[in-house]
Amino acid sequence: MKKIISTKNAPAAIGPYSQAVEAGGLLFISGQLPIDPATGALAPAEIKAQTEAVIKNLEGILKAEGLGLENVLKTTVFMTELSQFAQMNEVYGRFFANQPPARATVEVKALPKAALVEIEAIAAR
Repeated sequence: MKKIISTKNAPAAIGPYSQAVEAGGLLFISGQLPIDPATGALAPAEIKAQTEAVIKNLEGILKAEGLGLENVLKTTVFMTELSQFAQMNEVYGRFFANQPPARATVEVKALPKAALVEIEAIAAR
């Protein structure tokens, strides 16, 4: 049995997918873009600002379910410029300082809304 997660604490889905789906005690969070959920505006075109905005959107979904970043088991980071990895990693490391989740990072040609970074996550209750 699966439960669809939807919250105003993160940007609404821009396609036929859910913000997150829970099944078997796991929360599968769709890739989050650096969009302000209140205004719909994209964060400034700078990797640090966009990484912070993305992680705050992940937090918004987790909080809606009574969870936090400490519940995240795995993330996948999608970046349009892997040369900016160090800057992204600096911000990411501030949010996941203790017992960070497993992670994969890949470079992609483009992301929706011309974002520089997108992150998806799997969390456990």
